[in-house]
Amino acid sequence: MTYTDTPPACSGRQAQRPQRWTRTFPGTKRHIAEARRFVTTCLADHPEADTAELPFSELATNAIRHTNSGQAGGRFQVTLHRTTRLLLLTVLDEGGPTTPRLTTADDLDLIGRGLHLISQLANGWGTHATQSSRTVWALLHLTTPHQPAQ
Repeated sequence: MTYTDTPPACSGRQAQRPQRWTRTFPGTKRHIAEARRFVTTCLADHPEADTAELPFSELATNAIRHTNSGQAGGRFQVTLHRTTRLLLLTVLDEGGPTTPRLTTADDLDLIGRGLHLISQLANGWGTHATQSSRTVWALLHLTTPHQPAQ
């Protein structure tokens, strides 16, 4: 529910083995489902994998709906950082004319609720922009510690 400009670092002290996965996808609607499968596959050994699916899906959808990643030839990159009790989801897009911000949607609006969902489901979220790209991230505190396979 907290917004900051820079994602917090995942502390290696909290994990037996911090893990990181990254993959780049074409910026099309059909690739959101493929990216979502990537996330759930990476987290398949954790009991809270489903917790990450909705906030991630909103981040990826926003990347192709509101940024240059959704234009012809556009791409977006997904990175997951996991420690024992933290999961940091990041989506790197190709930038755009606006900055992600919470807005108030009317009851009948079909869009405009993605960042509200993220702010309710994640313990923090934020953005970091450069001249040609932007990273939007969400941090989840996992209530069930990850127990890596021995």
